[in-house]
Amino acid sequence: MADEEGIERLFFELASDSRLSILQEINRHKGRMRETARKLNLTTTDTFRQLQRLSDALLIQKQNDGNYSITPYGIFVLRFSNILGFLFKHRTFFSSHDFDRLPSQFLDRIGELSKAEFSSDTMASINVVQRIIREAEQYIWTGTTEQPLSISYILVESIPRGVKYKFLFHKQYIHATSTFPGMERAVEWRAIEDIPVNFVISEKEAGTSFCLPNGKTDYSGFFGKDPTFMNWAKELFQYYWAKGERV
Repeated sequence: MADEEGIERLFFELASDSRLSILQEINRHKGRMRETARKLNLTTTDTFRQLQRLSDALLIQKQNDGNYSITPYGIFVLRFSNILGFLFKHRTFFSSHDFDRLPSQFLDRIGELSKAEFSSDTMASINVVQRIIREAEQYIWTGTTEQPLSISYILVESIPRGVKYKFLFHKQYIHATSTFPGMERAVEWRAIEDIPVNFVISEKEAGTSFCLPNGKTDYSGFFGKDPTFMNWAKELFQYYWAKGERV
């Protein structure tokens, strides 16, 4: 691929289902042309043609033993194509929620949400949030843009077990008079005026959802235990926690 060609050439090379499938297959397993054609149920003629195009694009290379392998550049391209595939799969969600206020360093890593499960059902999402809080053994971090769900009954049960809490809410939802035995040792509060995302994070699992363009909370979101997703959620929570006002 000539240096003067634009990114549209790369998109063109990936626009074929068979070329993308071949690139994914070679990334999983090095192989010869006939092996790749057999695994993907393609003709040898078409496979040869597509392998040549991928080679010309520097996405794969033919080794001395006849096997094809993905190049380091191809690995990067495939990784980012997977992110685009994730965004496309959930295009309705991403086009109908407010991501403009999310810090750019986290937008750049939005593909890490692909490691979580997407829930579009409000009640199912609320049930998952309550389960995460109920099953926590070490800590819960939670933040929300609107009045938080009532978890007083869970606090009563979990504080004696030693669970520690970080609550990040708008100041109007922090009630200094609401107290339970041991709460002063178990709960940290911080107030924040502007937060475009909702969190629930334990040592086991995390969940996050995003606001609609009108600022309202939508409980559709992503939940999971994958370390990559959990780190994304934790680091974003800590970003807003550092901006919060101690209460």
